[in-house]
Amino acid sequence: MFAAYTSVAVVLALMSAGTANAKIRGMEPAVSGLLAAGVPRSWFVPLALLNLAGATGLLLGIAWRPLGIASALGLTLYFLGALGFHLRAWSFKGMPMAAVFTVLSAATLVLAVTAL
Repeated sequence: MFAAYTSVAVVLALMSAGTANAKIRGMEPAVSGLLAAGVPRSWFVPLALLNLAGATGLLLGIAWRPLGIASALGLTLYFLGALGFHLRAWSFKGMPMAAVFTVLSAATLVLAVTAL
């Protein structure tokens, strides 16, 4: 179970770091998806920093599981919020990726808890 948790945590951390990079650098399709959901540009860097914090916590959480659990929970809530923003704005452009991140975050959380 630990190997599955480690694998999923590393994949999610890399994906979160990648999306953080895209937000900070203003790359497509991250920018258009966020703008379509009604997210102001002034939120891009703070949201990216949350992504980076979650990614860092996941990687460190491989060695210290409570941090991994907290990071997986935080990322799950973060991406549920992203889904909520997309639903509220009836913006379906970025919804598939937000859904993928939500499911992967929730899977990481479940694996982190069960691999104790």
